[in-house]
Amino acid sequence: QVQLVESGGGLVQAGGSLRLSCAASGRTFSRYAMGWFRQAPGKEREFVAAINWIGFSTYNVHSVKGRFTISRDNAKNTVYLQMNSLKPEDTAVYYCATGGIATMSEASYDYWGQGTQVTVSS
Repeated sequence: QVQLVESGGGLVQAGGSLRLSCAASGRTFSRYAMGWFRQAPGKEREFVAAINWIGFSTYNVHSVKGRFTISRDNAKNTVYLQMNSLKPEDTAVYYCATGGIATMSEASYDYWGQGTQVTVSS
């Protein structure tokens, strides 16, 4: 049974930083892509970043490129999202997901975490 557990969310002032973690269990972590998505109140869930099994990453260029960095530690079965220069519009529930291909599409991911809340105050 695959499980993903996010942590690291919280309340931060605009301009601050947070690092989200997602611990995976239940299958061989190093063989799968990992992605981060987010959902703000009243909005659809959107892609944030993804990383494939060998470490190549892709980002939602329009909203987070240059501020967020995705990384993974296969020895710890964990994927990270370092978020810098946070803005109030980054406020959302952040979800990690795992799947076969690191794409922007939710359909590429077959398991999802429960999410962690990130709130950025102005």
